[in-house]
Amino acid sequence: MSRGWPVRLNAGDVTVRPLASSDARAWRDARRRNAAWLIPWDATVPPGAESRPSTFGSLVRRLHKQARAGTTYPFAIEVDGQFAGQVTVNNIVRGSAQFASVGYWIDQRYAGRGVMPRAVAMVIDHCFGEAGLHRIEIAIRPENSNSLRVVEKLGLREVGYAPKFLHIDGAWRDHRIYAVTAEECPEGLLARLESQQSHE
Repeated sequence: MSRGWPVRLNAGDVTVRPLASSDARAWRDARRRNAAWLIPWDATVPPGAESRPSTFGSLVRRLHKQARAGTTYPFAIEVDGQFAGQVTVNNIVRGSAQFASVGYWIDQRYAGRGVMPRAVAMVIDHCFGEAGLHRIEIAIRPENSNSLRVVEKLGLREVGYAPKFLHIDGAWRDHRIYAVTAEECPEGLLARLESQQSHE
């Protein structure tokens, strides 16, 4: 297995662990139930590009192959043991960069409860710790206020604006780019988040 994978992480009632074939029913139910809420933010395949896996099983197999190669870490999010969404570490680059990007989505019924900031904080802490990465980026559409609140709560810096950065909901979309390095959070993002919440 690749460095830092597989792993299971916990903070209170929130767990992140490898996405599994056994998540199929819960994943499909969540995606169906939240379709209208998620479609505006979902990555799509531009014309002429290689198509995506057509089934959940083939998606998981592809992601696990990438995880074994050390280029992707696909995490499921659970709240009190129930499937609640995903956090995926993508585009892991080793060598002199030690870089990756993070994307995420959550079932709307768990939104607004602090689940996603905790899940993303745990994943980034793991990336900086056991996985040995140095810099994490998160790209967010300017209109996606829910995702923007996550990086705001985590205290990530906005480092740039990328016009027509990703193919989302059928077109090339602009994104705001946020980033954090290991030096910026030596105590860990989860500890920083929990400290902020205790003072609110």
